[in-house]
Formats: sequence, C-alpha cells, structure tokens
Amino acid sequence: MAGFGVRFTEQRKCLGYFVMADLKYKRILLKLSGESFCKPGGFGIDGECIGSIAERIAKISKLGLEVAVVIGGGNFLRGATFSKTSSIPRHTADYMGMLATVINGCALQEAMEKAGQPTRVLSAIEVSAICEPFIRRRCLHHFDNGRVVILAGGTGNPFFSTDTCAALRASELEADVIIKATKVDGVYTDDPMTNPDAELLESLSYQDVLTRNLKVIDSAAISLCSENNIPVIVLNIFKEGNITKALYGEKVGTVIQ
Repeated sequence: MAGFGVRFTEQRKCLGYFVMADLKYKRILLKLSGESFCKPGGFGIDGECIGSIAERIAKISKLGLEVAVVIGGGNFLRGATFSKTSSIPRHTADYMGMLATVINGCALQEAMEKAGQPTRVLSAIEVSAICEPFIRRRCLHHFDNGRVVILAGGTGNPFFSTDTCAALRASELEADVIIKATKVDGVYTDDPMTNPDAELLESLSYQDVLTRNLKVIDSAAISLCSENNIPVIVLNIFKEGNITKALYGEKVGTVIQ
C-alpha cells in the first residue's frame, strides 16, 4: 500500500503539482447524468459538452486512478417519465432508456479516445456490434491495462435507475467512492435553483438521505452504498478542479457516508 501512495504522489508531480499529498482513493465510480452531454434544456449529444467531460475524465485517469463511469440516458429518454406520458409500458420504456445509455457510452468512448485515454464500453444488455458485455473480471482486466471503463445498459433490468446501477457496480467492483457529478454544488436543504436561501449540506449520513427523503439519489442506491460502506460525493462537475479536489480529500460538495 505504501508503494501505491508513492506512485500517486510522483504522478501528481508530473502533472505540475508539488503538494506532497496522496490520492485518497484508488478506484472510483463516476456517475454522470445524460443531461450533462447537452446544453441546459437541450436534447441529445452536444459535441462541445461531451468533449469537455471526456477531457476531465481523461485528466483524472492520468493521476493513476482506476475509473469506471456510469451514465444516465435522460438526454434522450427517461423510462419512468416516458411510460407515464405515452402508451409504452414501463418495462419497455426502461429498456429504451437502457439503449439511450449505450448511445451515450459509445459517444463518450470516442470522445475520450480522441483525448488520448484508452476506454472500453461494457453493457449490461447485449449490443455486441458496439460494446462488450459486462463481466466483472473483464472490467478488472481493463483497469489493469489503464483503461477507463464505461458501464452502459443500467443494471440490465427494468424498474431500476442508473443511480442504482452505479451503486451496484461500485459494490461489485469494490470501488472506494462514488462521485455523483451534477450541475449544482452538492445537496441543499431546498432546490437552489428556486430558493436562493437554500443551504448547502456538507455531510449527510445514509440514513439522513432516507429519512429526509432527499432526491439526490434513490433509496435502493443509498441502501446498497450503506450495506457496502461506499461513500458518495455529490459535486458540481462543471466547476474546474472539483473532482480532483475530492480525490485528494479536500472539502467539496456533499459527502454521504
């Protein structure tokens, strides 16, 4: 373990940092919303948005971390919402949403490889022409070879969110932390977009999230994180350096543990 810390410190120097501090985590799972791939209020994939995110992930991977990414599909379709506004039943709508995450995963892979970061997409539903099936050992093999792994297709089952997928895969892969990247600075007492007096909560327990019915992450996901003792950091991905600060243990966003 000592060698691990030294290696990370040296890599930090190579990136131009001279603070003798080690990364707090070795393996992380980054949860992205599909909406982060398009302009606010937009639809689909915006090249500039996805390129910016790809560069940020490539940058943190170069610190020496093992990085897995779970992406939502809300920039195309949310199964639960779509089933309520159409004649499509929930189970079919959820599979459609899973396919949307595969589209996002393939787009992110291409953007990341353009940024110089080797990447693989592993899907919970079979789409053999464009991505590999999710197999835990295969995922660990990609980590060993310095690749970022994008986990698409949700859990492979309807009625489960991509938040639950993130908690499930983090548990399977023994990730040290889940970083939930959002467009706000963390978890607030109220919606900061509509209430300017809403206060940022720096830390919460798993139980706080459940008892206060906070919508930042669904109950199934938070229960999985609690059972497997995986902390969740909720932060603003659009603020430069936020993720790196969290990786070095600096205070940023909201920590749920």
